[in-house]
Amino acid sequence: MSTAPTHEQAPPSKLEISHLTKRYDEVTALDDFSLSFETNEFVSVVGTSGCGKSTLLNIIAGLQPPTEGMVRVDGVPVTGAGRDRGVVFQRATLLPWLTAAGNVEFALTAGRMPKSQSREVAREYLAEVGLTGFEDKYPSQLSGGMQQRVALARSLSYQPKLLLMDEPFGALDALTRRTMQQLLMNIWDKHKITVMFITHDIEEAVFSSDRVVVMSPRPGRIVKESSIGLPRPRTDEVFRMPEFAELAADILAEIHRPPPV
Repeated sequence: MSTAPTHEQAPPSKLEISHLTKRYDEVTALDDFSLSFETNEFVSVVGTSGCGKSTLLNIIAGLQPPTEGMVRVDGVPVTGAGRDRGVVFQRATLLPWLTAAGNVEFALTAGRMPKSQSREVAREYLAEVGLTGFEDKYPSQLSGGMQQRVALARSLSYQPKLLLMDEPFGALDALTRRTMQQLLMNIWDKHKITVMFITHDIEEAVFSSDRVVVMSPRPGRIVKESSIGLPRPRTDEVFRMPEFAELAADILAEIHRPPPV
């Protein structure tokens, strides 16, 4: 049975996005985008391809600067990448020459955690994502879903205030994806970390979230916010609730709504 990590948990954080605009030469990817996340909140961002979802996440992660506007974490402006924000991408981006444990340890020692402690913490987090017994396997020896579990363990291990997830299950088969969705819910229920989750899967967004934000086609703006009042903890039973189907249909209709003339 997986055990919870024993070292102190970082408090969840509030994220504030204020009047964010991002231009690439003649193309405006985001236009005057503002959104606030409360502590512990799980927010999914959905929209058509090219609407600026990944650009938004990259700016919040500090991987690229905005053209205008500001991102703040607990009132502190984001000016670059930082360990207060964990990021999980669609591909696991593991170092192929390191084992599963080695990939997590690498992130921890980069943050100046003593190697003896990093080894213990890495194994605790790998256990939490269900990888006990696979600590010494290399990425090439792991399935896609298991690689994403390592990436999730790595991002959680250094106790970020925010977890930013960009289509983390998009490359997985349907059964593995559903398993990973439930795993993420279990971890979120335990840690109560603030999460921004980007997905093209409307059902995934409704299943996971407290709130779903719909973005317009480029330039990306918010066109709808839906509060998801479904009971927690979320299990597969949620998918069969009439309220679930109504929420998903409403969000999908907004995504497909023709833009105003």
